[in-house]
Amino acid sequence: MYADAQSTAASGGGSGGSMLRRALRMHWPLLVGLLIVAIPSLITLGRQTWSTEAGAHGPIVLATGLWLLSYNKIDLIHAGRQPWWTWLPLAAALPVYAFGRAFDFLFIEVSALYLIFIIGMVQLAGISEVRRNLFALFYLAFIIPPPGWVLDTLTSPLREFVSYISVAILQPMGFPIERSGVSLTIAQYQLLVEDACAGMNSITGLTAISLFYIYLMHRASWRYALVLVALIIPVAVFVNILRVIALILLTYYYGDAVAQGFMHVTTGMVLFAFAVASIFLIDRMMQAVLARWHVKSEATA
Repeated sequence: MYADAQSTAASGGGSGGSMLRRALRMHWPLLVGLLIVAIPSLITLGRQTWSTEAGAHGPIVLATGLWLLSYNKIDLIHAGRQPWWTWLPLAAALPVYAFGRAFDFLFIEVSALYLIFIIGMVQLAGISEVRRNLFALFYLAFIIPPPGWVLDTLTSPLREFVSYISVAILQPMGFPIERSGVSLTIAQYQLLVEDACAGMNSITGLTAISLFYIYLMHRASWRYALVLVALIIPVAVFVNILRVIALILLTYYYGDAVAQGFMHVTTGMVLFAFAVASIFLIDRMMQAVLARWHVKSEATA
């Protein structure tokens, strides 16, 4: 049995290149069509969104999402011809894509591109394969940039909360700081807690990366995975409170030019890495606690 498994794996690995070439020969018109609509949108994403702090997670999500489809060994060979009605959503997706592209509505454009990609996946691999890879497709949806009004609506209470907590921590320590909404005044400096500092950007990127990690490590235990997912937002908010406090202290001691220059981006990168590491650490601690509890329950049984 072990030898059969080894030979099967070897034959599958050896024929991987030929299977890919066969898939390219079978479906090249569809693949070319996907590239024609995808490449301009990806270039626009790179210029407008991925180069900013708000969308820095986009290239990571795209690369790891495509890798996840490869990791799940999606079958592009044996799908067969799909029902005619599976092409119907394309009649709506293409005009919406053209509208978003023509009028520079990036959310509409990329959302339509995402739908076109799913339609292409259905034609390439079949509905059952798409259903088997629902998480990977859901994960890839994180490359869609949310519209500005959604970010404003979501970040408004978050900015208020982060501002309030930051002032509540620093005032008892003797710092001359006051708050008016999301505007903070410390000594002669005035700071505005923006979306980036409030944590919406970190929450989006941290959620995407954490979901990827949780899926790979704990997809067999969905209850445990849900607990970890529930901890993502509290961790992101806590880390961004630390970021706002760090920027306030940098402004107070070194001036506005230092806090709003290189250190503004640096604190965001460092604390984002800290947030990701925190999720990993919480996972390890929870596993250790559950393992100890399991040992104790077996000992008392």
